[in-house]
This record gives sequence, structure tokens and C-alpha cells, in this order.
Amino acid sequence: MLQLPLLVTAQVDLVLLLLTLLACWTRLSQLGYPNAVVFDEVYYGQFVSLYMKRVFFIDESGPPFGHMILAFGAYLGGFDGNFLWNRIGAEYPSSVCVWSLRLLPALCGALSVPLVYLLILELHFSYCTALGAALLLLLENSLIVQSRFMLLESVLIFFQLLAFFSYLRFHNAPNSSWSRYCWLLLSGASCAGAVGVKYMGVFSYLLLVGVASLHTWQLIGDRAVSHLSVCVQCVCRCVCLLLVPVLLYVFWFYVHLTVLHRSGPHDQLMSSAFQASLEGGLSRITQGQPLEVAYGSQVTLRSSASQPIPCWLHSHKANYPIRYDNGRGSSHQQQVTCYPFKDVNNWWIIKDPGRQDLVVSSPPRPVRHGDVVQLLHGMTSRFLNSHDVAAPMSPHAQEVSGYIDFNVSMPVQNLWRVDISNREAESEVWKTILSEVRLVHVNTSAVLKLSGVSLPDWGFRQLEVVADKVSKGHQSSLSWTVEEHRYGTSQEQKEREAELHSPTHIDIDRNISFWAKFLELQWKMLTVKQEESEHKYSSSPLEWITMETNIAYWLHPSTNAQIHLIGNPVSWGVANLSLSAYQLLALVYLLRRRRGIKDLPDAAWSQFLAAGWLCVGGWLVNFLPFLLLEKTLFLYHYLPSICFLLLLTPALLEHTHTHLLSCPAQRRTLCVCVLAGGASVFLSYRTFCPLTYGNPELSANQLQDLRWRDSWDILYRRR
Repeated sequence: MLQLPLLVTAQVDLVLLLLTLLACWTRLSQLGYPNAVVFDEVYYGQFVSLYMKRVFFIDESGPPFGHMILAFGAYLGGFDGNFLWNRIGAEYPSSVCVWSLRLLPALCGALSVPLVYLLILELHFSYCTALGAALLLLLENSLIVQSRFMLLESVLIFFQLLAFFSYLRFHNAPNSSWSRYCWLLLSGASCAGAVGVKYMGVFSYLLLVGVASLHTWQLIGDRAVSHLSVCVQCVCRCVCLLLVPVLLYVFWFYVHLTVLHRSGPHDQLMSSAFQASLEGGLSRITQGQPLEVAYGSQVTLRSSASQPIPCWLHSHKANYPIRYDNGRGSSHQQQVTCYPFKDVNNWWIIKDPGRQDLVVSSPPRPVRHGDVVQLLHGMTSRFLNSHDVAAPMSPHAQEVSGYIDFNVSMPVQNLWRVDISNREAESEVWKTILSEVRLVHVNTSAVLKLSGVSLPDWGFRQLEVVADKVSKGHQSSLSWTVEEHRYGTSQEQKEREAELHSPTHIDIDRNISFWAKFLELQWKMLTVKQEESEHKYSSSPLEWITMETNIAYWLHPSTNAQIHLIGNPVSWGVANLSLSAYQLLALVYLLRRRRGIKDLPDAAWSQFLAAGWLCVGGWLVNFLPFLLLEKTLFLYHYLPSICFLLLLTPALLEHTHTHLLSCPAQRRTLCVCVLAGGASVFLSYRTFCPLTYGNPELSANQLQDLRWRDSWDILYRRR
């Protein structure tokens, strides 16, 4: 039997291989230096430690996927989370593998260089143009600095570039090749990765979806493609670019909530139901408590609007002053407030108005939606009351008090109707932790509400509680949740306490679905605002374009060695010129085409537009949103934008060489200018390398020479 030899043919792009090796060398070499916390590592490191300890946290600035990537790198290095991330410059102990903490961001930064090379080729530019774009990213000091530390911008940029490259690879593949949909699937997954790292990634995702929609619209108008093929391709595009990113985005949160199952410092941001689903914390208090609120139940009521600090319906023996500072009178009855600490004065008894009993009967009679109850304060035995008296700090609303009969023609009005806003049926029972309840004052139809205003010293600076007839503000300000709950029993009933442990005593966390947690966490991340404050290195978006600012990432405690986030000045300047030139050229082309003059063949015009939507569009969607944000911003927020803008320069140079210059002498002059510009970029990169890598140490005079702009903050010690 004749045996044929097995032949394997492989094509290797040596330029791509060399670029990859150089990128890894610039990003991964001496990754453990400096052996100290660098700038925002102090911020992300706290989340990594919480991942290692499985402790729940919420980061209002972004989704969890980026944190999971950093935590995975820490896990590979055996990091146990036992490091106190308390200050920039703190030395890492020998037990912490610094290299592994920074590995994955550095790897993403390194792989972005060959990705750019491949991406430019997919736009049908030449190999020289692709090489030029890759070299600009390779020699960009700011991208090197950002990728060498435990930070997320390099990860975001990698997923953005991978998404666009994969989509263009799909778009350029022959329609007969069904394997091209693997690239489309990878594009959708990369979009999910970008959005999962930082919410800013959603704008690049929308840009890609917009371009894909335009291509799909052109496909629908192509009569050469059969109806069946059009339908199949449209469905595949919707699945890969719409459904898959959503599913993966949800999956990141599923992993996040599954891994972080222990109670932690961020619990108070979440609802009582969410907190009770975590190990420790509130679950230790509420475990095994009755599920159904009954007449005679002793409860604490937490306001759903008390974020980020929780507070509970509270009363104490002090009364409202007879007259306020503005001369307005009050009822002088007992104060009712919202108190942000666990306290014995937070307990209330749910009483049936038709009975005198203050204990739970056997079997318990549950309180249902629509029932009328009284709330008796446990420590002072005053009923929760409201009346037509203006609240102390919110005169448009009614005062809420613990009723005291002063015999001054102010009748008791202490009946409240239970309105369960998240009930599943009209007969839904009031449930501990799960039910969001509005307490409606029967006599005036006003709703018990946390106003959020702090009372003066006579109210001990506690938060004001009012009854409001007009439902202003978010629904959460009107809702209350039973957090701690116990059945009040008589002595005889205590002897039969075992009988009260009925099927209503179930673990609350079993009733909290993943979707409920996911939606609540999404809402909190989008609505809870971080405390913003001025920072020494904060800057405005307009300052980024001309690199008016820098950031000192690390300073050696005793020498002049230091690391700064400073871009390559030559690259940034050329990129800005390219942006202006492209916009001017595009305007001229559009005006001439409007007049029926076509300066470019259709293929060249399509290539020119493709470079525009990718480079200029990528710059715009990553830059413009920051002009609208009211938060503390830094130079590193501009890195995704400048990354796309750097790709424009080589593309525009090739376009100029091919379509605008016809004279050989002009083309030779352009080539000389390009070589001179490339040399300038390299020399600028080498000049700022000491501030990029932190070595070698420079003298004070050398550091002063590197201060190319007066606004740069470069510190040095004179010896």
C-alpha cells in the first residue's frame, strides 16, 4: 500500500512576529519594577483583595469583568488578598508576586500592537502603512506606562481593537465561507469584553453596531443575494452582535455574584434582601427569623431610599420643640426620625387596631396588602402618628410623631394602611426583607416618607421623616422594608415557641433570584454617585488633546527615579495634525462629489471612509462623552481615543502618496519627511523612557530638561 507523506504548510508573517516580540519586550520586561504600589493600583488592588477573600463589593465606576481579569492574574501568582492597599508608594512584601498582578494588563497592551498591524491590513492599506501604525503604538510612552501596571485601560483598548479587527475580518471574508461567522462571534464577544471592563466601552460598541447596521442594510439591497441568504445572514449578525454581548455581559455578573458570596464593606449600598443573601453580616442577624409579618410582630423598618448609608424608622423620648427657629409651631409630640445606626429605639410592634393584644397569636395572623395597622414604638409605647401639622424641615409635608395626648384638640390619627408595592397578587402577605411597603396614613392619605433632610441639634442631626400627600421623587423614598423581625409572644406562648417555627421560618436568601440581584446591582452601579473631589493630577478633556497635563505615577522615596504618564509628544502632535488634515480633506471631497466631481475611484473612496469611521470615529466616541461627564477626570481616560487617532497618520500618508501626489519628486519628498518624522518619534520615545520605566535615574538638571511644558509636574531632588 502506497503511503503518501503528510505535508504541513505554514505562512509566517515575520514583520508581525517581530512586532509582537518587540511589544512584549517593551511592555513585559522588568514588570516587577517598581516593587511598590503605583497610582491607581491602590484603587484596583482593594477589589483584587476582596475577590481573593470572596467578599462582595460594588465599583460604581465600572462592571466587574475588568476586576475579574486583574484578580485572575493575582490568583495565578498565589496572591491571598492579605495586603493593605492604603497608600501609593507602599512597598509590596516578598510574599506578593508583583509580576503576576501586572501580567494580564501588560499582555493586553503588548497584543494591541500586532492587532493594530492586522487591523490596518483589513482596511486594505499596505504593509508599510500597517507597520507604521503598529510602530506608533509600540513607541507610545503613555500606552507603555498604562499597560505595565495593574490598571484597566490597556485591557479596554485590547478588546476594542479586537472587536473591530474581528468584524472587519468577517466583513472582508467571502460570503461563501461560513467559517467567517466565527470572526463575527469573536467580535461580539470582544464588544462584551470592552463593555465589561469599563462602561466607556459601550460607545465603541455602538460605533461597531452602527457600521454593521450600514453593511447589513447594503446586504439587504443586494439583489444578487437570495432572500433566504439575506435572512440567515441578518439573523446571524443580530445573534453575534446583539444577543451574544448581552448574554456575556450578564455572565460576567453571574460569575461576580457567585464568587463574591460573603458579606463585606459595601453591603450597606444594597437592599436588605440582597444583604441577607450574603454570608455573614445581615444574614447572621436575620437567619431563621419569621418570613411573614403578623399582628404582634416586632420589626425594624429600613428606608429603601437611605443610600449609601442605611437608616431605620426611629423614635426616642425627646419631643419636637414647641416653636422652631422661624417661629412656626409644632405639635410638641414625640420625635420620629430615621436613624443610621442599629439601635433598640428602632423596634416597632405591628398592632391590630381592633385588638389590644401586642403578641403574635397561635397560629400567627399575617398582615396582608391593604390591611390597616398601628405601629407602636417598642421603647416608649407611643403610636406612629401623623396629622395636618407642617413637618419641621419640610413644611409642604405633614409632621410624623409619636402621639402624646396633650388634650389640646389634636385627636389621635395613628392608622396606617399597608400597601405592598412589589406584591405578586392582591392577597400577598407582608414578607420580611422581600416586601417593599408603603405606609399610607388613613386619615390624610399621606405616605410615610424619608425626606433626606437632617434635623437641627434638637433632633440630634438625625434624618427627617414626613408624611407626604404628593408622591414626589423616586418611588424608593416612599418604601420601607422589614429588616429584623421577631414574633412577640406571651409567657405561655414562649413555652410553645417550637410551634412557631413553622414553614414560614425559611431562609430568606433562597428567595432571592440571580436576576433580582443582577437588576439591583445594575441600578446601584448606574445611580449611586461616588464622592468626587479635586485631585492634584485631575484635568479637563480639552487639556488632553495638547497634553497640557501629566500624572506622576510613582516617585522613589530617596532618589530621582520616577514614573510619569506622559505621551510621546511627537506622536500626539502628528496625530492632531492628521485629524485636522483628514477633516479638511473629507470636507473638500464631499463638496466636490456633491458637484459631481469624483476625485477618487470607488475603492479608494471606500477605503478613505473606512479609515475615517475607524480612526476618527473611534477617537470621537472615546473622547466626546467625557465632555459631558461631571466627575474627576485624568489623562489616562484619553488613551483609548489617542490609540485610534494614532492609526490615522499612516493611513492618511498612504492616501496622500497614492492619490494626491503625482510627481515622483513630491513623493520622494514625502518619503523623506516620513522617515524624518519616524526618527523623531523614536528619539522622543527614547528621551522619555526614563520617565516611562523609572530607570535609569536622572539628575535634577536632566529632569528639568524633560519638562517640555510648563504645566507638567516633574519632581526632582537637588543634591
